[in-house]
Amino acid sequence: MRITGGRYRGRRIVPARGLKARPTTDLARESLFNILGNTVDFPSAVVLDLFSGTGSISFEFASRGAMVHLVEIDRLNFAGIKKVIGEIGFANIKPVHIDARAYLKICTFRYDIVFADPPYNLKWLDKIPELVFGAEILKDNGIFILEHPKTVSFADSKWFTDHRHYGGVNFSFFSPAAGRDQ
Repeated sequence: MRITGGRYRGRRIVPARGLKARPTTDLARESLFNILGNTVDFPSAVVLDLFSGTGSISFEFASRGAMVHLVEIDRLNFAGIKKVIGEIGFANIKPVHIDARAYLKICTFRYDIVFADPPYNLKWLDKIPELVFGAEILKDNGIFILEHPKTVSFADSKWFTDHRHYGGVNFSFFSPAAGRDQ
C-alpha cells in the first residue's frame, strides 16, 4: 500500500500484522482523489474518516494538506494507524478510538468531507447515509462518500448524487443539497 499523492506521495504504508480490514486499493484511492482534486481545496478541508481500518484514506487526505479526524474502533487497527502517523509525522490527523455510531451521536463538529468505509458485511451498512445526515455533521456544501460492495445500491437515497466503481470497489457520493431538492 502506498500514498498516491500530495506531500508524502509514493510513501509505502505497512499495515499492522493481523489486520482486520480490507484496504481500499491504490487504484481506487488514486481515482477517487483525481475526482476530488477537481472540486476540493484540500489544505482548507476538514475531513472525517469513519471506519478507518488501515488509515489509508486519512493518509491520502492528510498528505494533500487536509485536517483529518479519523475514527476506528478495532484496537489492533487503531494501534497500527497511530504507528504510521508517528512514523510519517502527520500533525494534521487526529485519531479517535471509538465506534462510528457512538462518534456520530456525540460529534458537534461540521466537516467538508465525510468518508466511510465500513466492513462490507456490516448489518447496518444501508443505514449509514441516514446516520451521517441525521447527525448533521456535514457542512451545507459538504460531500459524503461511502465505500461499499457492488451488491448494495444507494441510488434511491435522497442525498445520492453519483456512483463510481473501480474493480470491486464502489463509491457512492452524497450531498446535503441533493436532499434539500427533494
